[in-house]
Amino acid sequence: MTTSVLRALPLQELRERTSAKWRTYPQDVLPLFVAETDFALAPEVEAALQRAVSIGDTGYVAGETPLPEVFAAFAARRYGWHVDASRVRTTADVSMGIVELLRALIVPGDRVIVNPPVYPPFYEVVSEAGGVVTRVPLRDTGDGWELDLAGIEAELADGARAILLCNPHNPTGTVHSRTSLSALAELAARFGAVVISDEIHAPLAQPAAGFTPFLAAGDAASAVGYVVTSASKAFNLAGLKCALMIAGSDETAAVFRTLPDEVFWRTGQFGLLAAVAAFRPESNPWLDSLLSTLDENRRLVAELLATHVPSARYRIPDAGYLAWIDLSDAGLGENPSRAILRDAKVALHFGPAFGAEGSGHVRLNFGTSPELITEAITRIGRMLAS
Repeated sequence: MTTSVLRALPLQELRERTSAKWRTYPQDVLPLFVAETDFALAPEVEAALQRAVSIGDTGYVAGETPLPEVFAAFAARRYGWHVDASRVRTTADVSMGIVELLRALIVPGDRVIVNPPVYPPFYEVVSEAGGVVTRVPLRDTGDGWELDLAGIEAELADGARAILLCNPHNPTGTVHSRTSLSALAELAARFGAVVISDEIHAPLAQPAAGFTPFLAAGDAASAVGYVVTSASKAFNLAGLKCALMIAGSDETAAVFRTLPDEVFWRTGQFGLLAAVAAFRPESNPWLDSLLSTLDENRRLVAELLATHVPSARYRIPDAGYLAWIDLSDAGLGENPSRAILRDAKVALHFGPAFGAEGSGHVRLNFGTSPELITEAITRIGRMLAS
């Protein structure tokens, strides 16, 4: 059966939104920077929220909710990952979950490994938790990116106590292989370190990419790791505040008992209701349609860049809706997004915000219509040609 594609909302409707994507810049700017998408909500999610409003279901989140069991079924269905629902807790968002787990698992001054170029808040959450960022950049293989396991081993041997993993990786869209994840877990176990895996982009991994949740990468991963994830990126629910923290064993799940109650109470009621609806089987067709749409869009970006910005270097990502584009040869300096915003009226995420490895790069959000993607890249091409 052929999977349908989703159609983004018309531009005039999108401009009625009041979220960061549509209120940060003037209306003559095409906003392709922040990780929001331009599609209508999944019907089941919209229905759940409308029902809650109609009956005034706007109070506190209950102590027991169906979300852990619903997510466990989703993980088994989509990834073949068997999650013990008793080892799942909720909080407001993925960044908060990472901070609170780090606070419980490290002591101030401990070194935490990150793999740049990486999601800019990673640097901030490590500091907020009292840790010190240790950079082990991804390895560029020529065809893609992978974890530098030798570099990680060296830092662990030198005393690093934790690894903050991004899987799938933001901004490159890399889906780390099961072999690589298993090796990472073995290293962490050998040196007594922990791994916290941000898997917020996991539902957006393309089917052929072979996504492996970190905790499904073997016994060592279950013993040393935690996953923090959410429906927010795939289903565009970031403003509703609900994420999941998942432990791989009863021993590691014990850390949840040490966290302040407020960590769990900060879960948003609407976020929880929306996440339950998103992870239920009824939303599978919508998610499959989204993936089909993003598959077309990620390839469209490659075609448009080849035509309009031939100096650009871009690898089609395995997951997500974020294009990591190297414009080092375009003559726009270390932060090309500034000139592109000023002269092409297209807002992209600043490459250097992801680390020194982002110099000369931009991140473009293609979770929108083909028309907006085409207009944006055509504008950039015209700017460079002039």
